[in-house]
Amino acid sequence: MFLIAEVGQAHEGSLGIAHSYIDALAKTGVNAVKFQIHIAEAESSLYEPFRIKFSTQDKTRFDYWKRMEFSLEQWQELKAHCEEVGLEFMASPFSNAAVDLLEELNVKRYKIGSGEVNNFLLLQKIATTNKPLILSSGMSSFAELDETVAFLKKLDVDFSILQCTTSYPTRPENYGLNVIQQLKERYGVKVGYSDHSAKIETCIAATALGAEILEFHAVFNRKMFGPDASSSLEIEEIGQLVSAVKNISLAQQHPVDKSDNTTFKDLKNIFEKSLAVNKDLPAGHILTFQDLEAKKPKGYGIEALKFRKVIGRKVTRDIRQWEFLREGDLS
Repeated sequence: MFLIAEVGQAHEGSLGIAHSYIDALAKTGVNAVKFQIHIAEAESSLYEPFRIKFSTQDKTRFDYWKRMEFSLEQWQELKAHCEEVGLEFMASPFSNAAVDLLEELNVKRYKIGSGEVNNFLLLQKIATTNKPLILSSGMSSFAELDETVAFLKKLDVDFSILQCTTSYPTRPENYGLNVIQQLKERYGVKVGYSDHSAKIETCIAATALGAEILEFHAVFNRKMFGPDASSSLEIEEIGQLVSAVKNISLAQQHPVDKSDNTTFKDLKNIFEKSLAVNKDLPAGHILTFQDLEAKKPKGYGIEALKFRKVIGRKVTRDIRQWEFLREGDLS
């Protein structure tokens, strides 16, 4: 299981806050911290509308992207910090120029957002790096994904796909957990889940359904400023999620053979039961269902599962209430 905590733009353009997220997430057990590389002139224009009109300090979304930029040197500092605390540094590019910057940083892999699935120019650029690609599928139909997958295969790109719903925050009826298996069957690649639900159970369910990569937004507090805050997990929740996911992954690596219960032999003798009588019975009494009880442990009387075989038979001696019933007591 590969766990990606996305800071995205939660740093609000502050290098110090970005470093704070790295320190906090390093304690949760995630594998990677992901940022986003926004180079305003290369990816946007003054005509781009806000997805959510959240900012009172940015007149346009172009201004917002501009405020989110870090220099190459600052990104190098962030990557070095990730490595110091044992995290993989990841960042999604939103332009070819951003790919060039990430190559300067020598990232291990690429992750592109749902809005870039049909940006074949960007995919071609990433293909030239010969590095693995993780693809979010949030806004794409299967027909569109078919085209993208064909394009990537032609370029011999090592890729995986994340089921994702581009809705912030995502409601349960839109999780699309069923798509995880559909993606596996359709494309035969590693499949994961990119979450915007702000609930830990979503990624836990995705893990149980076969997701091998999980991505989720991180925020110190969902009441914070920013377009993704309401669809993010808080740091403490991420720690809880990581623990749960690791337990589920471990369980998946150790399938139980339900046809073999020999390991429970001793426990079965303790918990299973033997037949007994629930009242004093005289010799010669013919047993009925109403005479019987089942008591622990197993092995002190006739097995409880064989109760039908004793009904209608005579007892050969006086038996006191709650005594175990043995085969030698019957004729």
